[in-house]
Amino acid sequence: MSVEESFARIAQQRDDLVRAALEHVAFDGWSKLTLRTAAEDLGWSPMEVDRLFPGGIGQVIEHYVALTDRDMMDRLAAMDIKSMKIRARIGAAIRVRLDLAEAHKDAVRAAVAHLSLPQNLPKSLRMTAKTVDLMWQAAGDTSTDHNWYTKRGLLAGVYGSTLMYWLDDTSDGHQATWEFMDRRIGNVMMIPKVTASLGKVGKVAGTGLRMGRKVASCLPTPGRVARQFGNMR
Repeated sequence: MSVEESFARIAQQRDDLVRAALEHVAFDGWSKLTLRTAAEDLGWSPMEVDRLFPGGIGQVIEHYVALTDRDMMDRLAAMDIKSMKIRARIGAAIRVRLDLAEAHKDAVRAAVAHLSLPQNLPKSLRMTAKTVDLMWQAAGDTSTDHNWYTKRGLLAGVYGSTLMYWLDDTSDGHQATWEFMDRRIGNVMMIPKVTASLGKVGKVAGTGLRMGRKVASCLPTPGRVARQFGNMR
C-alpha cells in the first residue's frame, strides 16, 4: 500500500468512526466512551479510537466539522446556486450547512460547548474561517483584495448568530431560523451602513457579528484555507 493509499484509508476510517459516533453523542457527548461504542458498532477494536484520533476529542470535533463542510460542498455543487442572486447564494449555503446537522443537533450543541472553552477559542475561529471561506467559494467569490477578508468576517457573523439561533429554535421547519438568517443577511448586505447597523441587530446577532470580526482578524491569505481544506481530504 502506497503512502497516499494509507492516508486515504485512515481518512476514510476517521469519517466512518465520526459518522458512527453521531448516533451516540446525544447520550454520552463527544467522549472516549462515545467513540469506543461507535468503534464497536463498526466491528472494530476500541483501541482504534486512539490510533485514528491521537489528538483526543478536540481532533474528533475538528474532523466532524471538516466532514460536514465537505458534505456541504458536495451538496452545494449539485445545486445551481450560481444562478441565484448573491444574497440567496449565501442563504442557501448556510441553510445547507445547518440542514446537514439537523438529525444531530445534540452533537452540534456539544461541539459548540467544547469549542466555547477559552483554550479552544483559537481553534474555533480557525474552523469557522474554513467554513465561511468554503461557503464563499461555493457562492462563486473570486476576490483577492481586502474584500476577501470583509466578506468572510461578515459571513462568520451571520453564520455564527444563525447557528446559535438554530440550536434553540423549535419552530416548524426551523422557519424562525430562516427568517432570522434573512434579516442578518439583509443587515450585512447594506455594506455602507453595516458599521452603524452592528449595534442594532439584537443580542444574539451581535454575539455572532463580534465573532465575525474576530474571525476576520485571524483569517489567512486568500486561497490558503482552501488548500488546507484540500489537504485534509
